Amino acid sequence: MITFIASLVALFLGYIIYGRMVEKVFGTQEDRITPAIKLQDGVDFVPLPGWKIFMIQFLNISGLGPIFGAIAGAMFGPVAFLWIVLGAIVAGGVHDFMSGILSLRNDGRSVAELVGHYLGEPYRVAMRIISVVLLLLVGVVFVMGPAAILHDLTGVNTTLLMGVIFTYYIIATLVPVDKIIGKIYPFFGAALLFMAIGVGGSLLFGDYQIPELFGNMHNFQTNGDEVPIFPMLFITIACGAISGFHATQSPLMARCITNEKQARPVFYGSMLTEAVVALIWAAAAMVIFGDINGLNTSGANPASIVNNVSTTMLGTFGGALAILGVVVAPITSGDTAFRSARLAIADSFRFPQKALMNRLYIALPLFIIALVITQVDFSIIWRYFGFTNQLIATMVLWASSAYFVSEGKNYFLTLIPAVFMTSVVTTFLLMSKIGFNLPLDISQYSGVAIAIILGIVFIAVKDKVYAPSSELEEATEAIQNSYSCKR
Repeated sequence: MITFIASLVALFLGYIIYGRMVEKVFGTQEDRITPAIKLQDGVDFVPLPGWKIFMIQFLNISGLGPIFGAIAGAMFGPVAFLWIVLGAIVAGGVHDFMSGILSLRNDGRSVAELVGHYLGEPYRVAMRIISVVLLLLVGVVFVMGPAAILHDLTGVNTTLLMGVIFTYYIIATLVPVDKIIGKIYPFFGAALLFMAIGVGGSLLFGDYQIPELFGNMHNFQTNGDEVPIFPMLFITIACGAISGFHATQSPLMARCITNEKQARPVFYGSMLTEAVVALIWAAAAMVIFGDINGLNTSGANPASIVNNVSTTMLGTFGGALAILGVVVAPITSGDTAFRSARLAIADSFRFPQKALMNRLYIALPLFIIALVITQVDFSIIWRYFGFTNQLIATMVLWASSAYFVSEGKNYFLTLIPAVFMTSVVTTFLLMSKIGFNLPLDISQYSGVAIAIILGIVFIAVKDKVYAPSSELEEATEAIQNSYSCKR
């Protein structure tokens, strides 16, 4: 219990202290005009109240991530607490803040465009492909998952349910952001947060023995040799620690913010709030079957664990919230994934989105491709999603480091987590079946070595490669003119 309470306190202090330091180093400007005002189009660039933006961002980046991912991560043992806390404060919060504030500074541009401007054209092209692929995978996962759960609850045909969800996605992707997302998503976000707080209260005041970190830092997985803590824990718990999917969502809210001072609570704050949710669900999973070994031998899937935890700790009302959590939450992340994909493609071609037909030209092909992907085995989709997700997070951290260098600011804030995440994704690629399938020890040593070498190279060439350039300002002006002419 001491570890759990200390982790909650650390996340709170992390927002107050480290979050403020990151904000100060970046230098937010309260009087700077934001894209929501400058490029207001009534569709994607729409000013919204700060509290709504926070709740929408929290719901968008959450979905099932901090629940299902944390439950899977709990199987590693209390070391999951350490990753959630340190990952969220030093890596995830910084990643989310930078992806949001850089988009805010550059007319709400999508993550691929930001990475391309700060790292170069090859990275822009690669990120355009990778980010859209990730968003399609997220959208498909969040169609198939809720449909399967609803089928189990109602007996309705899964294909029919997927059709209904897809239809909703099309509508939500096309309509102005303030019509559906701005009206109902803050309340869904509040419900998701309330469910986590209820479970957290039960853990604190109920008769539960949450395992401590010290003395339990080994791998509790029954097949620990196949699922090592490094790098698998850092791939498994993404939402709740650091997730590249967040960087694809931040530009949605960057187009709605009216004051740069909202950036820390909206981006850094929602990330640490998600970490609190992940911490609570990881702890709940560790105790619901008696202990961690009980969790690992239970054979229960994450959805049934959510239902078990909710009904046990919160009663009948908790069961209703569990259904909300595992059905509504992923759907609300799925539709914003498709919306982000539409905007990412529009940004790539500088294709204004005020006209409905322009939105349809991009959205309909996306949904056709997504429909084809639903025929692929779910486990294969999830395997590629995990790697792609953390790869994007890694690239955003490298791009943020380049930005800090170009501004003459403390780039170590992002370089250190960038090097660490590089070691994670490189090791995973080397050892996994979707990569080179090399022995674990070779993969780990090589992954760490490659990451360190890249960090040293970055420091050696930073002043020559990432010096301030007028390219970004010119590109930003071109986009502004494009939007202005066609609005």
